[in-house]
Amino acid sequence: MKKGILFVALGWMFAIAVFGQTNNDTLGIDSLTRTDFSITQQNAAGNVTKAQGDSAYMKEDYATAIQIYEKLLEQGEAAEVYYNLGNSYYKTSDIAHAILNYERALALQPGNSDIQANLDIVRSKTIDKVTPIPEVFFVTWIKTLINCLNSDAWAKLGIVCFFLLLTFTGLYFLGKSVTLKKVGFIAALTMLFLCVISNVFASQQKKERLRQDKAIVLTPSITVRSTPSESGTSLFVLHEGHKVEIKDNSMHEWKEIRLEDGKVGWVPASSIEII
Repeated sequence: MKKGILFVALGWMFAIAVFGQTNNDTLGIDSLTRTDFSITQQNAAGNVTKAQGDSAYMKEDYATAIQIYEKLLEQGEAAEVYYNLGNSYYKTSDIAHAILNYERALALQPGNSDIQANLDIVRSKTIDKVTPIPEVFFVTWIKTLINCLNSDAWAKLGIVCFFLLLTFTGLYFLGKSVTLKKVGFIAALTMLFLCVISNVFASQQKKERLRQDKAIVLTPSITVRSTPSESGTSLFVLHEGHKVEIKDNSMHEWKEIRLEDGKVGWVPASSIEII
């Protein structure tokens, strides 16, 4: 029994150490806290603050709000600022930049219903309507599940499951009855599964954020060509606000893109901006 208690105690100490390390390495809440601190310090020096941007937005001075929000984002990323910047661009009828900033906000806070709702509204106003290649239903279901939380939330959920795994493992070793041992064993296996899944989902979320292979068309219209040259054959035309996947990012002047329906082609790099 003493060995079991020692095992659980050492496990909890290890889990606490891991939790501390996770908090230091993750980006979500911690990065917003650091960003807010930076903004406060800048305010002391007489520079812009988010409150000033919000005030300009409420006064319908959207051009000033845009300038303030973009300056704030130079200090660090924050989903709320991207969201407000998207709203400001939408009010100025700049659909492409509105979509771009909503997408960036959603990348930081996947599953946020307010961001998704605004993004859907603005997307409905774009010209291009492309039917995506159908996915197998369970692939779509898994993507939806992964995106219901951001990478930080999944990582923290994994830590909680690890704590519970240790607790139920201790119950299995220290339980005095067969029933308690069975409960401890089954619960420990469940927590182990959830711990692994949470960490896999957190890793996948972070990987998606770092890939930077999605972009938004910013020019009113652009001709997609068969080769990375203005002399290439015209394939089709895209309009502002359309989301594309960057297939080949090796060239500086041109990017090969792919649409949701599988079509590919080349566009000038200046016509798109990475999310």
